[in-house]
Order: sequence, then C-alpha cells, then structure tokens
Amino acid sequence: MKKLLYAAVLCCIAIGVKAQDSTKTGKLTISGYAELYYGFDFNKPENHNRPPFVYSHNRTNEVNLNLGFIKANYDNERVRANLAFMAGTYTNANLAAEPGVLKNIYEANAGVKLAKNANLWLDAGVFASHIGFESAVSKDCWVLTRNIASDNTPYFETGAKLSYTTNDGSFTATGLYLNGWQRIQRQDGNNKAAGGLQLTWKPSDDITLNYSNYLGVEGADTVGVRRIYHNLYGVFQLTKQFGITAGFDYGQQEKAKGSSDYNHIVSPVIIGRYQFAEQWAVAGRYEYYHDKNGIFIVTGTPDGFKTSGYSVNIDYAPISNALVRLEYKNYSSKDNVFLKNGATVSNSPLITASIAVSF
Repeated sequence: MKKLLYAAVLCCIAIGVKAQDSTKTGKLTISGYAELYYGFDFNKPENHNRPPFVYSHNRTNEVNLNLGFIKANYDNERVRANLAFMAGTYTNANLAAEPGVLKNIYEANAGVKLAKNANLWLDAGVFASHIGFESAVSKDCWVLTRNIASDNTPYFETGAKLSYTTNDGSFTATGLYLNGWQRIQRQDGNNKAAGGLQLTWKPSDDITLNYSNYLGVEGADTVGVRRIYHNLYGVFQLTKQFGITAGFDYGQQEKAKGSSDYNHIVSPVIIGRYQFAEQWAVAGRYEYYHDKNGIFIVTGTPDGFKTSGYSVNIDYAPISNALVRLEYKNYSSKDNVFLKNGATVSNSPLITASIAVSF
C-alpha cells in the first residue's frame, strides 16, 4: 500500500511539473479548487438539508465539501477549450436531473476566434451561466453563501454563444442558444429553442454594469410555459477598500400554455464590502425575494414566498489563494414557510464557516 501511495504522489508531482512547463507557453493550464464548509441551521432540520430553494452550501450540522474541481484550460489565441470535473454537495443539488457522469461536469467547452483582428468568438459546450454576479466558486464572491436569486437562476448552461469584446475590453456583447434553464441534457419532450443576451460595460476599472436575459419554454412542448427573465447589476468599487454591488432580477412565466396571464418574480439585492486590512475584509448583504405563485419556490401559503434576508460575514486570507470565512444569515418571511421541530415558522437563521483553496 505504501508503494502505491508513493507512486501516486510521484505521478501527481510529474503531472504538476508538466502543467507548469506547458503554462509557460501560454497554451495549457491546470488548476483546481476546493471549498469545505460547516453550516448550522438553528431550525435544526432532521435530514440535515437546508430549505429546498438552497442549492449551494445546502447541508447543515456537518462538515462537507461544497465544491471541488480540477480544470484544464487550453488557449493559443485562435482556439480555446475548458474541461473540468467536480464533486461536492453543490454538484448533488444542482445536477440531480442530469444522467450518469454528466453530474460531474463543471465545464466542458471549446471555442474558435472568428476574426483575426477582432475579439469575436464562437464557443459551445457546458459553461458558466450568463445570469447574475455570484458564481458557484464562493471564493470569488463577496459573501460566503449565495443570495436566493443566485441560487434559483442557472449556475451553468449548455449550448452555443457568440461573443464580441471591444479592443479596449470595456464592452462585451454575447448572444446565446441554450438547451434550457440550467440543463446539460435537454428536458424530455421539450424541443423549443431557448437563449439569452448579455451586455457588459466597464466604463472604468472601478465600475461594471451588466444586463442579462433569458427566454425559453419550460416543460414538454404539449404543456410548456414561456419564461422570460431579466437580470441587471452594477459593481462599484468606490474606494480601494470599499465597494458596493447592487442587483435587480425580474422574471415572468405564463400561468398556462398559451395564456396571456403571467406569474412574476421580483428580487433586489445589495452588498457592501470593506477591506479593513491586507488579509481581512467584512461584507453585508440585504436581499428580498417575492415569488407569490411558486414559479421557483412553492409554499402553498397566501402570500407565497415573500422573504427578506440579511447576512454579515468576515473573511481572512492567510495567503493569496486561500480564504477562511464566517457568515451569519437570517431569512424572514411574511408567511410561515420554514420548518422547525415539525412546525412552520417565519424565520430561518444560519451560521456557516468555510475554507476555500484554489491552485
């Protein structure tokens, strides 16, 4: 057994050296990420699951892996590709509908540059979502856990996209053709086109403005309903230490196939982050989410899911590629939509701690 472990270590070292040598040519890069977390839900669910609208950091009263992946990136300025395989509770929650090994795909895409003297690219495959400012990689987000709108919009999508970026990098426009709303494999019985648009403008290094949308039909063709979703956000780094991110989501979905009546979702969110020392930062978030008719979050209550949430967290970065975080978060709903000791309550408080390392 010791000989096998020794051989495995030597193999990993050899792969790492080869990847570093390839990186020098600017063509191949091997990277990875791992985030371990512990969450304590004060409502103490017996099955250790957070409420069903939570898809990241969704286990409680246990130490677990939220997301870990190994990624290979290839880029020679005319073609590019990404391939990454993952594991973790994020994977189980977000890819439950995917068959077999598709559940473990984090990224799998390839692209070609269509113009020699312009940043015009055509990419296809599985890639990160074009909606929202929070990603699955918690280390890159200002707050440890995701807001409700981020958890209930796609983290990933599959299809093809055509993107153009100006030479100065200040403006990017992307058009997408997709297999559906957060899907790798198209839903059975659904043959309708889905897609979206993303426009990103960076007037300066300290300001980012983004608009994204999605249009598709959810469900099989015989009963499918049209979904239209809009996401708008801005990131403003007001000083070197202090920044604000503000976002607004608005979605609508047909009440029935062919109906002129729509159900609606509204969700504003604002985050402030202050880095008070080289290795330390604090952040706070306020969010509101109203899904009265259960497009994404079904409650069966008179007001549906009408919930406010706030969170505060502190970050410590012992080195540049590692982050230790602690967050307190509480959701407060107009109706009793949460469970505690077998009864419904209106609040859901949570403490989460995590350590994330990228390499």
